[in-house]
Amino acid sequence: MTPERMNQVRLPAALRILQWVLGLVILEESLRFAFSPEAAHAFAKTGLPNFIRLSLAWAEIAASILFLIPRATVVGGRLLIVVLGAAIVVHILHGWFDVGVLVVYAAAAWAVVAKQSAATEQRT
Repeated sequence: MTPERMNQVRLPAALRILQWVLGLVILEESLRFAFSPEAAHAFAKTGLPNFIRLSLAWAEIAASILFLIPRATVVGGRLLIVVLGAAIVVHILHGWFDVGVLVVYAAAAWAVVAKQSAATEQRT
């Protein structure tokens, strides 16, 4: 097998693993954000109403589930990017500048969506 062919085989597998790891990690963290009393207490310090926390959490849950479904990966990934972007804005507006993890999550979702979109375009 040529090195070029090996790269063609490895990249989709690596991105599929990235998709599943990212989707499951965000799903787990979103569930904790939605149902954990500690998360509710920490969010209350922002001064924002609780429905914003629940809205962000449920949007992340829905997006991460869609992200894991092969036919809905692109839609779920785009929704994840939007929700993560909103979370980044909320963090920064409250003076919490430790948004590196959220930026990495958004970049990973973008990479998966870009590859999936390119694969879909090639099939049509």
